[in-house]
Amino acid sequence: MFKFSFLNYNQRQINQYLPLIKQINDLEDNFKSLSNEQLKQKTLEFKEALSQGKSLEDILPQAFAVVREAGTRVLNLRLFDVQLIGGIILHQGKIAEMKTGEGKTLVGTLPAYLNALTEKGVHIVTVNDYLAKRDAEWTGKIYQFLGLSVGLIQQNMTKQERSASYACDITYVTNSELGFDYLKDNMVVNIDDIVQRNFYYCIIDEVDSILIDEARTPLIISETIGAYTEKYEITKNIGNILLKNEDYEVDEKQRNIILTEKGIVKCENILKLQDLYDLKNPWASYILNALRAKELFQKDIHYIVRDELVIIVDEFTGRIMPGRRWSEGLHQSVEAKENVKIQNESETLASITYQNFFLLYSKLSGMTGTAKTEETELDRIYNLKVISVPTNKPMIRTDLSDLIYTTEYFKWQAIVNECFDMYNTGRPVLVGTVSVDKSELLSKLLTNKNIPHNLLNAKPQNVARESEIIAQAGRKHGVTIATNMAGRGTDIILGGNSSYMAKSELVSCLHKILQRNISQEGLSKIIDNDYTQLGGLHIIGTERHESRRIDNQLRGRSARQGDPGSSRFFLSLEDNLFRIFGADKIKKTFQLQYFDDDTPIESIILSKALDSAQQKVESNFYDIRKQLFKYDEVLNNQREALYKERRRVLESSYLRDCIIEYAENSIYEMIQFYFKNKKKQLATHKVYLINQLTYLMGLKDSWYNWDIDDYSAEELISFCFQQVYIAYDMKELYLENHKPGVIRQLERYFLLEQIDQRWKNHLQQMSLLREAVSWRSYGQQDPLMEYKNEAFFLFLSMHRYVRDKVVYSLLRTNLINK
Repeated sequence: MFKFSFLNYNQRQINQYLPLIKQINDLEDNFKSLSNEQLKQKTLEFKEALSQGKSLEDILPQAFAVVREAGTRVLNLRLFDVQLIGGIILHQGKIAEMKTGEGKTLVGTLPAYLNALTEKGVHIVTVNDYLAKRDAEWTGKIYQFLGLSVGLIQQNMTKQERSASYACDITYVTNSELGFDYLKDNMVVNIDDIVQRNFYYCIIDEVDSILIDEARTPLIISETIGAYTEKYEITKNIGNILLKNEDYEVDEKQRNIILTEKGIVKCENILKLQDLYDLKNPWASYILNALRAKELFQKDIHYIVRDELVIIVDEFTGRIMPGRRWSEGLHQSVEAKENVKIQNESETLASITYQNFFLLYSKLSGMTGTAKTEETELDRIYNLKVISVPTNKPMIRTDLSDLIYTTEYFKWQAIVNECFDMYNTGRPVLVGTVSVDKSELLSKLLTNKNIPHNLLNAKPQNVARESEIIAQAGRKHGVTIATNMAGRGTDIILGGNSSYMAKSELVSCLHKILQRNISQEGLSKIIDNDYTQLGGLHIIGTERHESRRIDNQLRGRSARQGDPGSSRFFLSLEDNLFRIFGADKIKKTFQLQYFDDDTPIESIILSKALDSAQQKVESNFYDIRKQLFKYDEVLNNQREALYKERRRVLESSYLRDCIIEYAENSIYEMIQFYFKNKKKQLATHKVYLINQLTYLMGLKDSWYNWDIDDYSAEELISFCFQQVYIAYDMKELYLENHKPGVIRQLERYFLLEQIDQRWKNHLQQMSLLREAVSWRSYGQQDPLMEYKNEAFFLFLSMHRYVRDKVVYSLLRTNLINK
């Protein structure tokens, strides 16, 4: 048994797992002697043990040993002890941080199998359809060998296909498909259209990418409404007239635009308005979006234009996101800027943040190569502890110190020279860039230098070859340029990935196979032996990202499974991070006028300053996500209450009692409010109450002659209840005589129709409310507390409206299909 040298909490956790690892290893010889059928039979034995009171922890050593043996037989891969540790961490509802190339995909099979034995369903969440399909097909062989069913959710699947996949023991799905299916399930009008089961256990691959990076943008289902395209065109032109630092200020750190007083007056004069912020004729949001599109959203960095469409580029993975749109008019402003067709505005029907969505699971876990830098947020928001798992072999990558140039020109020149040197020695190079345009700039520079290379960025022609490009990035003389490497999901193997090489035109390698009669596994060893002496894969970073995790993900592509490797970042004082966080001060500090432009600076102080800048950005993004979470918590409580009520309606076959209860609650509140405030009431209030009751229950005009003050509150409530019962009985009898069963259909229709309509309106009101309260901090008020208070009353108002409208509609319906 091996020992680990981790410190403090992490070390203690790892040491706690060692006895379990020994138990699993002790079972290995016993399970090796079993036939395939006997090994498969273990699944039924485990389920039987659970039904008799055993816990998952009781059977964990045996279950993990079974999965390891199945993996050896089916995939010819034996799980290492460190992978078993990763599996235990995932089962405990924590995050396993494992370096790139340590076999995270296979680690997930251990807790997935164990928890699937409960028959409650396990979800394994990935960042894209390709990885979900690949992992389901590859690791699915283990589950199927052991008698479990495997489901896969992909885009464009039918409801029937989705329902069947979610019903499986283990389901592979992307985070977006999973979230949207949840929202859609809470919009159906028929219980049979629901595709998901209750949420039990979830394993998230690339957990930091999903729970941190994706968490800044909520999931939204919307419908298109009429577009006021002329406003976007007008405000685009106004935005081009307004002067930066005079009419408006750009806060790059907060990614925000602030209109100055002079700018506000100029806009009002151009538009001939009295008030730019008039809610009845809103223009401010259009102007601010036009300025955001102009200053903060750049083509080939934040989006690309393809087929006359503005398509978002994921800033963390470098992938395009077809179908995704920025909300609240921002996307339309970018379309106006790019002179493409402005799409219709949208209206939100349902939404949820990833934070609140994943908290729906009874148990949540995840794995990634980079989570430690965000462990505070993961713990506080999701209650997820991060445990670093030791590597199977010592990690020997050399991370060289940053080289910092005064200008971008000399930085790019140095990068090209570095690529040229590596290419000539035969050493493979992977160059990471932060955007599409930077990757294409470097590609042109390398082409001018006659350096063959592969380019991978968000452009469709490059995405199509993504897996092949990354898999072959470790080949001799290979030079690969790629935007951010998060979630690529394909290992870079020195000498090339033999699985992909077998499909490519690798004449020399095939020649080795024919000459020496070796296997594909043997080929990999020969390849590694041939190219390891060159020093392994060299990583070049062309700019520090706002998040240290993204830099670490790039470095992590090198030195997998004990391979050699190195990394170095080439930076300039004109890079965004330096520029935003004080390049001028740095220049003064180092008196850079005495340095040659092509002489790089290597400084511990500079590197620490850059690390500090990254931490500030990370902290700022954390605050943004934390604020989003706090505000959405308010809406989430309302969402849960409404979805629970909606599910009750869907699952019930007899909703008369529900509607009677609605009527009783409305009557009780109306009458109690009147009598509690009777001394303050005017004669008009009495008339108003009578009108409300008449409206609700459909009473005859003669009721107006009654003096309700002759009755106590209890007497009036009792009388009105009786009137409702009689009215409902009469309506039900009438409808049943015309069309049997129609009353039950109408009850469900009116309930769902009103719930959905009012919830849609409520989401709009909540969005406007959040905008409104943001200004109250200037009046020494807490915007969040103001939001909570007013949101509570908005929700109560919405619920009352639904109750009243449903009772009113049902008691007055006369629409009968004869």
